[in-house]
Amino acid sequence: MKKLLFACLSTLLLLACDTNKDDFAEEEIIPEEIVLLKEYGYTLNDYLVVRDTIQNGDTFGAILDQNGVSNQKIIEVATKFRDSFDVRRIVVGKPYVLLKSKDSLEKAQVFIYEKNKVDFAVVDLRDSLSVFNSSKNVSYIEKEASGIISSSLSETMAENNLSPYMTDRLANIYAWTVNFFHLQAGDRFKVVYTEKYINDTIPAGLKDIKAAYFEHRGKPIYAFGYESDSINRVIDFYDDEANNLRRAFLKAPVKFSRISSRYNLKRRIKYYGYKLRPHKGTDFAAPIGTPILATADGVVSKSERRGGNGNYVKIRHNATYETQYLHMRSRNVKVGDYVAQGDVIGWIGMTGNTGGPHVCYRFWKNGEQVDPFQQDLPLSTPLPEEYHDKYFAHMIPLKDKLDCIIYK
Repeated sequence: MKKLLFACLSTLLLLACDTNKDDFAEEEIIPEEIVLLKEYGYTLNDYLVVRDTIQNGDTFGAILDQNGVSNQKIIEVATKFRDSFDVRRIVVGKPYVLLKSKDSLEKAQVFIYEKNKVDFAVVDLRDSLSVFNSSKNVSYIEKEASGIISSSLSETMAENNLSPYMTDRLANIYAWTVNFFHLQAGDRFKVVYTEKYINDTIPAGLKDIKAAYFEHRGKPIYAFGYESDSINRVIDFYDDEANNLRRAFLKAPVKFSRISSRYNLKRRIKYYGYKLRPHKGTDFAAPIGTPILATADGVVSKSERRGGNGNYVKIRHNATYETQYLHMRSRNVKVGDYVAQGDVIGWIGMTGNTGGPHVCYRFWKNGEQVDPFQQDLPLSTPLPEEYHDKYFAHMIPLKDKLDCIIYK
């Protein structure tokens, strides 16, 4: 009996000891996981990282000299690697990064110069000097947007937190079919577009517009980007019936301007005693220095300064059509130059007889000055029949996306 009692007591003591051992055991310490930060192809954890921008007076040599790099290496980069990275062309305001040693010397080991948001140059100053150019990973995400015009297209874009470049892109797409100087409250748009992202997280702006819908004065106009010329990589915009949105002539020679005086053969002016003084042009008012665009392809037939016209340019487009642009501050073309639609041929000014900054746009058809807004202007090259099946296969899913977008 005593032996049995002793055995029970021994067991209890052992259990008690085990319990006490657990109670006082040290908590296991799990080491914190180190997150490796990688950028520009380097593991930043291995360096002391300094980020800065090029300041007035900064030079490549001065920056590296201040960070412990020998003159020999600075000269070698500047001469031997000039084709890869011309140190004379660093620009004030551009960011740069120094990867420095993690020791008391804090010597610069890598210099990285950001040319833009995507492209950068690397100068690796370690044992074997090397210089190369690279770029950050860029991805593209498809997005949708919409808006109802209340005042102007640009203001509506801003209200919807959309890029100002979207305004310019839409204006280019619809330049032949929508009068952006006369948008009405209630006009509306929908857009399917792609946006660029750097390293999958940093927004880098609008890439392109894939499809758009613009309703102007109750008239709906679809636009779908399609590469009809695969050799020259030319993308045009066509509607839902495969009609090219481009016309032979732009609606106006100035972007985002306003018509201050229309073509009017019965115009009478108080200053001249209400005598009949026909106005055979259309005046587009805009700030001095605003670019003036050729409204169609052609050859410059006149580029001079004369009398009330001031500085002006005249373009012959073909045997039927000519255009003229008056009162320029200065001209950007000379007689005989070939100009493409949209090329800058001069800038808004006040030369000649003018009461304010504008361009007087004159339009000739068969040698007679006419109102361009009353002309049935020819279309641009249509989409060839052989592309229609592929085009509609490309267009229909995009049209469905546009139709499903709800206005905000």
